[in-house]
Amino acid sequence: MDFRNKIANISANSWEIYLPNLSIDCIVFGFHENELKVLVVKILDDEIWALPGGYILKDENLIDAANRILKDRTGAENVYLQQFRVFGDINRSEGFFQDYADDLWNKQRFVSVGFYALVDYTKVNLVVDEFSIKCEWKSIDDLPELMMDHNFIFEKALATLRKQLIHKPIGYNLLPEKFTMPELQKLYEIILSKKLNRGNFYRKMLRYNILTKLEETRKGGAHKAPDLYIFNQENYQLALKNGFNEGW
Repeated sequence: MDFRNKIANISANSWEIYLPNLSIDCIVFGFHENELKVLVVKILDDEIWALPGGYILKDENLIDAANRILKDRTGAENVYLQQFRVFGDINRSEGFFQDYADDLWNKQRFVSVGFYALVDYTKVNLVVDEFSIKCEWKSIDDLPELMMDHNFIFEKALATLRKQLIHKPIGYNLLPEKFTMPELQKLYEIILSKKLNRGNFYRKMLRYNILTKLEETRKGGAHKAPDLYIFNQENYQLALKNGFNEGW
């Protein structure tokens, strides 16, 4: 069954089970091979890409809906989710369904709540849902044209992530359990889109007291094997709650 028929078939049921005029869009960030990536899906029977999104059940909490949508549409679960903005421009979604019947659920005006997620790239088992033909990671520097206002939503999510990075820690959900300081610095540089002084970065990260140095090193390579670190969970969570007094 094609996308058009699938949407039409579930429309009547959608009116019964979902909250009207409210949707969720998720921006899922992952870090792999020194690239920050975002998860996108390709719509069935179309050449257009989209952010993972969906609707809120009438008996469902907002955050639970966001987690359910992520799991159903991408396979990602147990991820760090941050609500960051509401998107409510007129005709932001209706226009995409202009050739459909006016009583189609999806054609109504929707205000979308944006969540961004930070995940370990290696732990996400991608799934393709019934409305998509692909679910892929794309570099933030090579993002395809997205449907509706999804490019704008992505841009605002990235801007929010950069602002958060100034006063709160980032990395626990993007890096493997054990990592080197150069790997952490590279993550910060990619998100901030600027180079950071190595010495200043090391001193600042150690002063934050969110890292625990391990008695082991990263093997391999031509240079001295760098030390490995893990995040101190208690201090990391406190930093997320209280923030830092200085930025980058």
